[in-house]
Amino acid sequence: MRPRRLRSALTVLSAVATAATVALGPAGPATADIQRPAPARRMAAAHGLTSVTDLFAQRLLLADKVAAAKYGTDTPIDDPVREAQILDDVRTRAATLGLDPDAVAAVFRDQIEANKLVQRGLYARWDANPGERPTERPDLAKEVRPALDRITTGLLAALRDTERARAVPSCGPRLATAAGWSASTHRLDALHLEGLGRALPSVCAGSW
Repeated sequence: MRPRRLRSALTVLSAVATAATVALGPAGPATADIQRPAPARRMAAAHGLTSVTDLFAQRLLLADKVAAAKYGTDTPIDDPVREAQILDDVRTRAATLGLDPDAVAAVFRDQIEANKLVQRGLYARWDANPGERPTERPDLAKEVRPALDRITTGLLAALRDTERARAVPSCGPRLATAAGWSASTHRLDALHLEGLGRALPSVCAGSW
């Protein structure tokens, strides 16, 4: 990752962690049985962009199944051929939606890297704690990839619907707020929260 994008990712991750703490309270997702009501101002700021960040969170949670399907096999986390196919596909579909193919590809490239970040974290966790290793191996072709494809379709639509919101200077803080609420809604742990931060840098227009 280029230095500018690294700084951007770290800044966004910090903002997401702060927003998630505000949303959840200091106890974090594991004990947040009662959601605290958000100030109207924060809810208004997040409105719209949560359609994007919720899909990011859903995609990150599917990384658990991807990791479970690959762990202990010869299938590597990095799959350049599959990744290139995804990026080529979203470029083509972005053009049909009137979106900038390069900008959309940058967003999806971040999703791929965020997904791999979570997979690597899970591998490290399972290596260190054998008792936490998955007991079932999901079917990548029949179960996981169709779910990822549905999220891709939804995310392309969300990027189209939020195009104007992502082009304004306030996109960054609004995105961080939206991500915080998505982290709360989906009860992301520290690893998935880090993945969410990695997924965000290319969302706002001009950031990619």
